[in-house]
Amino acid sequence: QNAHAQVETFKELLDVSGLIVTKLDGSARGGVIVGLADRFGLPIYAIGVGESAEDLHPFTAQEFANSLLGLPA
Repeated sequence: QNAHAQVETFKELLDVSGLIVTKLDGSARGGVIVGLADRFGLPIYAIGVGESAEDLHPFTAQEFANSLLGLPA
């Protein structure tokens, strides 16, 4: 719910063109980005799995889905 509220607030204040999700370290957090993209009609540009800029990677839907399901990339 928190992520949805944050995107909604940002969209009210700014022209949001897409999502970059950081600290994506679990499937529960990972699943929420699918709902966010669907609800707000926003593309997902990148995901981050750590604390630094090097941990930010371009989003690839197939790789993300495989990771959520525990399948090989």
